[in-house]
Amino acid sequence: MTNTTVNQWVPHSPCGAACVPETKRVSRLRSTARMTGFAFAAVVLLTVGLITVLVPRRARHGYWRGSARVCLRSMGVRLTVEDRRPDEARRIRGALIVANHVSFLDIVAMASVAPARFVAKHEVAQMAGFGIVAKAFGVLSHVRGDLRLLRPMIDTVTGILDRGRAVAVFPEGTTWCGAASGRFRPAFFQAAVDAGVPVLPMRLTYSESGRPTTLAGFIGDDTIGATFMRIVTAPELVVTLTVFDLQLPAPDRLELAKSVQRLVNPAVDLSDRLVPVDLVDTARRAPSPV
Repeated sequence: MTNTTVNQWVPHSPCGAACVPETKRVSRLRSTARMTGFAFAAVVLLTVGLITVLVPRRARHGYWRGSARVCLRSMGVRLTVEDRRPDEARRIRGALIVANHVSFLDIVAMASVAPARFVAKHEVAQMAGFGIVAKAFGVLSHVRGDLRLLRPMIDTVTGILDRGRAVAVFPEGTTWCGAASGRFRPAFFQAAVDAGVPVLPMRLTYSESGRPTTLAGFIGDDTIGATFMRIVTAPELVVTLTVFDLQLPAPDRLELAKSVQRLVNPAVDLSDRLVPVDLVDTARRAPSPV
């Protein structure tokens, strides 16, 4: 076994089972139909998707944007996109995409607008089934907290950005329930600074039957299976993706992270579903050198 020096300030979220509300569920027949539909769509779309490496990038990205929307609909999830960019600025080349992190649905929703290479924590990339798919589609596996591997990963992301490709990261470093949110770590913003490319901020919020909800959160001791079951049994789950205008890469990565965080952090009222305030405040006050 290889010894690693793990940073004690690895991002941590206090969100857990207490954040997830008890809500109405659809019938077993309907949830089974959704699971079957998702499984069928995933197999077909991924199989066809492997062939898209032979087509021009613009056509390939168009395919994956459409595929992401089909996957969401197969699970019974409706996507709403609020794109605040000017029409002429909606083609993505060499941008660092950043967003708050709530659920594994985040990746699917973001891919519906801007397919990119995603940076995912090593544990997720190694999950049974998902790991194979992740490797096939260029997911960058990152070991959180290992400072020896952080700089090489930033250099890898910088190189991809230099080649005119988009990379997506979740600078909170872990998932939050959506009612609470974490501080944006500045480390990966350095890649945008080094490559001289803009940052594209996105905000993800979830609602169920017209009310903000935390049920899609992949938090605490959740497994992908448990989160998936909450999603496919929700009567009317909606994910709203807000896309902000491109931000120029300020020389100071700390200021860049702070300014983007002010844009992205959701401003929603989930006071009846928040984790205890003292836990959230304690997590936000904890310093971090990264």
